[in-house]
Amino acid sequence: MNVFEQISTSKEPYLIAEIGINHNGSLEITRKLIDAAHGCGWDNVKFQKRNPDICVPENQKLIKRDTPWGEMTYIDYKNKIEFGKDEYNYIDQYCSDKSITWTASVWDLDSLNFICNYNVPFIKIPSAHITNHELLYELAKTKIPTILSTGMSNWNMVDNAIGIFERENTQYAILHCNSTYPAQNEDLNLNVILEMKRRYDCIVGYSGHEYDLTPSMIAVALGAKIVERHITLDHNMWGTDQSSSLEIHAMDLLRKRVKDINIILGHSNKVITKSEEKILEKLRG
Repeated sequence: MNVFEQISTSKEPYLIAEIGINHNGSLEITRKLIDAAHGCGWDNVKFQKRNPDICVPENQKLIKRDTPWGEMTYIDYKNKIEFGKDEYNYIDQYCSDKSITWTASVWDLDSLNFICNYNVPFIKIPSAHITNHELLYELAKTKIPTILSTGMSNWNMVDNAIGIFERENTQYAILHCNSTYPAQNEDLNLNVILEMKRRYDCIVGYSGHEYDLTPSMIAVALGAKIVERHITLDHNMWGTDQSSSLEIHAMDLLRKRVKDINIILGHSNKVITKSEEKILEKLRG
């Protein structure tokens, strides 16, 4: 049974802890975030893999930036925090020892080829690349189950992306997403989850970038089988994603709050439940 089959049959949503680049290039921070995800009962930790020379626009590469490591060019900063083979080998072993799976979003073909060297349960396409058909096609050809985030897209863009995976007969899931960090409530449009379930024959989930826990809970009630949230040790840490990430206590709270939502929702058949039978006998005779 692969991960999508597990997700489809589970009563609980599959929780992805997006470490992304919140590790700031530190394996010590990475270990603590993996420990937090494992300790809070999340299912997977996810990273972001890039080749900065490809992904950083030419007009941005030499711009100077203040960082915790001093002033440096943007390309030097991106290279400094990018994990390579040694770091991912360590992550792979550490997650194996912890019995938690890991994966990554891939931002370019080099990164796709890199992650394919590991036995990850799925690979993620970030919202930024849902229209990168070359990358999608090469990923679909691998037959590795794929999750696509759909921020900054319309139905036509999503249809075109999904079509690539359907033509290659590669398993896929999609996540509704708003790519603003942090996303505002009026922009979340969680009813899109209902339309995705109607429109596509696949697992539908939610990737949230808001401060609050409530939208993720609503998403599960609407049918999201996957919930992805960025995680951090501290909102005040360096990095653009830290402030809209969940700290450890919030990770624990979210897990507890979504755990039983599908059990509570139950089914749509109006019946007399087992627990009501004695009450019925007492009150109706």
